[in-house]
Amino acid sequence: MQVILLERVAKLGQMGDVVKVRDGYARNFLLPQGKALRASESNLKAFESQKAQLEARNLETRKEAEALAVKLDGTNHVVIRSASEAGALYGSVTPRDIADALLEAGFSVERKQIVLNAPIKTLGLHAVGVTLHPEVDATVTINVARSSEEAELQASGKSIQDLAAEEEAAAEFEIAELFEDIGGAASEEPQL
Repeated sequence: MQVILLERVAKLGQMGDVVKVRDGYARNFLLPQGKALRASESNLKAFESQKAQLEARNLETRKEAEALAVKLDGTNHVVIRSASEAGALYGSVTPRDIADALLEAGFSVERKQIVLNAPIKTLGLHAVGVTLHPEVDATVTINVARSSEEAELQASGKSIQDLAAEEEAAAEFEIAELFEDIGGAASEEPQL
């Protein structure tokens, strides 16, 4: 099916382009979302008459998105989740969770604007993309931790796995010292 794009669509084209797409994509996504019109003579004429208004509206929303991107880009947000000692989450962090964390920080972002390449299933710092406008993107850091204290440690640069390794090494050192003390005490006892 041929459609006229009413806004920039990633991997498809710019506003005003006439592109050929699959029928289901056009019927189920582009047309209901108001991102495109069917390419017919009457729609082409209607688009040409509305082109200036569409470009003005697009420019206005882009400026708003750029202003929000300046504030949002590079910010850190904490999401508290239950996890195993190895750092694997019991579940995952979803775009809805990230949108809620951003809302708590005062940023109005819809979950469909959150771009996750893979689900977040481990503790730590994760870079997440936010598409505020088809032409404006921002990146936020999501700090997934079991508690706020743990989140502060992660934010300072230490990972939970590093802390667990340090604690394990300290415990092994204490055990080794204890056995050395016991071994030394046994050799000092007088023999009869």
